[in-house]
Amino acid sequence: MHARYALLLALAGTSAGAAERLAVTATHELDAARPAETIAIPWAEVNQALPGALLQRLTVRDAAGRSLPYQVTNVAPEAKDPQGKGIAYGELIFQHDFAAGEHSASFTVEKSESVAPPFPVQAYARYVPERLDDFAWENDRIAHRTYGQALAAPDSQGSGKEVLVTSGLDIWFKRVRYPIVDRWYNKGHDHYHKDEGEGLDMYGVGTTRGAGGTGIWDGKQLYTSRNYAKWKVIANGPIRAIFELSYDAWDAAGARVSEVKRFTVDAGHDFDQIDSTFSFSGPASLTAAIGLNKTPAYAHQEPKVAATPLPAARALTQWVTQRSAGDFGVAIVLPTGEPAYAADAANELILAPIRPGQPLRYYVGAIASWSGEVGDAAAWQRRVTAFATRLRAPVSIQIRPLP
Repeated sequence: MHARYALLLALAGTSAGAAERLAVTATHELDAARPAETIAIPWAEVNQALPGALLQRLTVRDAAGRSLPYQVTNVAPEAKDPQGKGIAYGELIFQHDFAAGEHSASFTVEKSESVAPPFPVQAYARYVPERLDDFAWENDRIAHRTYGQALAAPDSQGSGKEVLVTSGLDIWFKRVRYPIVDRWYNKGHDHYHKDEGEGLDMYGVGTTRGAGGTGIWDGKQLYTSRNYAKWKVIANGPIRAIFELSYDAWDAAGARVSEVKRFTVDAGHDFDQIDSTFSFSGPASLTAAIGLNKTPAYAHQEPKVAATPLPAARALTQWVTQRSAGDFGVAIVLPTGEPAYAADAANELILAPIRPGQPLRYYVGAIASWSGEVGDAAAWQRRVTAFATRLRAPVSIQIRPLP
C-alpha cells in the first residue's frame, strides 16, 4: 500500500516558474495488478513547478483526461509554520488502479480557475468520547477501533475493578464502502455486534493484542502497555487518514518503555500502515512483539482458528472459521528484516528488534469471507503474500513541468 516512493525530479529551474501544468509518471516492475495505488508528491515540488498553486484550485487528470479525487495533507514535519498560516503542506495525494501488466501511468496536475468540489471521504479517524474514550478509524473496506482511559477506569458499581485494560486493536468488518463509524456508534453496542446490513463487530480483543497490538518480549513473557493515553489526528481524508496514539510508560523486563503509534490509513486497502516508536533507556535494543489474538471469535460461533507464519512474506496470518457470522482472515506484515515468531497463552506473535526512537513499521490487515474476494485460508495467504510482494516493489514517481 504505502510503497517507498523513489521521487525522480526533472524540474528545470528557469522553466518551472512559467509552468501551468505538472506531468506525473508513475512506474513499477510488477506484472500483478495494483489497485488503489497511492501516488504521493511532496507539496514543495508541486509549488516549485506551479508557483502560486492553491490546494483547493487544482485539477488532477489521468491519461484519459478524467478528473481524479485528490488530497493535500498538512503534514510536513521538516517544515515550519510559526504563524499558523497553513503553509507547511505535506503531500499531494491521489490514487490509480494499475491493471495487471500495466507498468506505467501518466497524470497531469494543473491550476484551476474553479474551486475543486469536496470528494467522498474514504478514510476517516476520530476520538469517540461518547463510548468511553474509544478511538476508531476506517477506510472504504474495513474499520478498526481501540480503547482509551475511560474503559480502563474502575467500574461504576463501586467494586474497584477496572473494566478493561488493553492496548489491543479491534476490527469492524464492513459490507459497504461508505463510512460507518459514526453510524455504528450512534446505533449502539448491542446493534453493531449484529449484522444489520452494513457488517458487524465480530472480532474479540479482551486483554489480548487483538489484531496488531504490540508489547515487549523477553523470550518468555510479553509485557504490554495500558490503554492509549493521548491521541492526535494529523490528516483526515478523503483518501488518507493519519493519526497517532500515545501509550504511557510501562515496565518491560526491567526497562521502562513508552510508545507512540502513527497509523496511516489509505482508501482501497485491506492493510493499514503502523509506525511504532518506542522510547526506553538502559538496553541498546529490545524485542518488540506484534500479536494476533489466539481466540478472536466469540464462543457461541464455535470458531476454529488456524495461525500460519509466512516467513518468505515476513508475515503472520490467521484464518478463522465460525458457525454463522462469516469466516475471516487477519495478518501482520513486516516490510523489512527477518522476522521471528513466538506465542504466549493468549497471542500468536511476530517479533522484531527495536531501538529507542527508531520507528518499527508494520502492516495490519483483515478481510471477511463474505467480501467475495477471499474464501479460505489458502486464498488469504496468497493475498497476504501478494501484498508483501507489492511492498517490496515500490512505485517510482517522475514529475516535470509543462508549459
